[in-house]
Amino acid sequence: MGFQGAAAVTHSLKYFFTGSSQVPNFPEFVVVGMVDDVQVVHYDSDTEKAGPKQDWFARNTDQQYWESQTGNLLGSQQTFKANIETAKQRFNQTGGVHIVQWMYGCEWDDETNVVNSGFHQHGYDGEDFISFDLKTLTWIAPKQQGVITKHKWDKNTVLNDYWNNYHNQLCPEWLKKYVSYGRSSLQRTVLPSVSLLQKTPSSPVSCHATGFHPNRAELVWRKDGVELHEGVEKGEILTNNDGNFQMSVDLDFSSVTSEDWKRYDCVFQLSGLNEDIVTKLDKNAIKTNWGKPSIRSDGGSSDSTGTIIGVVVVMLLLLIIGLGIFFWKRRTNGQDKKGLNVPTLLRLHLHQLKIQTLRKRAVKSRRR
Repeated sequence: MGFQGAAAVTHSLKYFFTGSSQVPNFPEFVVVGMVDDVQVVHYDSDTEKAGPKQDWFARNTDQQYWESQTGNLLGSQQTFKANIETAKQRFNQTGGVHIVQWMYGCEWDDETNVVNSGFHQHGYDGEDFISFDLKTLTWIAPKQQGVITKHKWDKNTVLNDYWNNYHNQLCPEWLKKYVSYGRSSLQRTVLPSVSLLQKTPSSPVSCHATGFHPNRAELVWRKDGVELHEGVEKGEILTNNDGNFQMSVDLDFSSVTSEDWKRYDCVFQLSGLNEDIVTKLDKNAIKTNWGKPSIRSDGGSSDSTGTIIGVVVVMLLLLIIGLGIFFWKRRTNGQDKKGLNVPTLLRLHLHQLKIQTLRKRAVKSRRR
């Protein structure tokens, strides 16, 4: 357990565009801009208005900036609507749920000043559709349905030169500016609240850490001080509404005897800090979805928020699976790009929906 290269601070600027058709309770068009995986810009077709998601970003932008962004994204909204219809024709599809995605961004190391020109990709229904090769300035179409688009875009050398300049010059310049705006917030260190959760008596125990910053963190299960890999399922790091992060790791303890529980613990480690947060596997500390609320390890009674997390997560995951929408893998010569672990907009919005649901239920619980 540890961080390789954690001393270097790599910043990122990423934009995600998602156009959808027939997805219930989800805007047809959504745009999110993220600095260091913290959402700073949001636009959707329900409000048709671009706006800031962080106070430090809002303080450094004016009304004219947001009006300009709104105008540009209104145009993109219409383009994405047309793109879905074009893709459906290419794949010989009619109705049903369909998703068009576009994501691009860059990275910058503020210690070495090295710029990673980043990534520029389009996807359809959870699969790669076409991507821009920033070395050859040509487009790569992994599917036959994208070849027509590749030939058309390869000929547009003016636009390709623009994207080359954007990724190597403009994007890093904007990224440096945004980091200077929010440095105190982006580089803050916040420790998480760590809880043990379980949906049913036979379910795995989930070690859930939320509210930490930055997102360079590790969460593992150990037995007798040794990290476990078998019977362990790690979740990805997700962004909370407040700009902090959360993650979880599940442990299948079906074969663990009650006498051996004390040999297990969950360990959270945050980059830059030497001390770990260790949570012992303790029945009295587990928040459950059955019976009476359990007692927290600090002696207080747990509220309903923790007990329903598992149910909400399962519902959201079932929705994703039911719709057949998955984020596509970012490939470079068949391999994922290192350091660009980016959630899709759909997953981000479903995660935010989960948070909103938890908050509403917590408020109702306190009113009882």
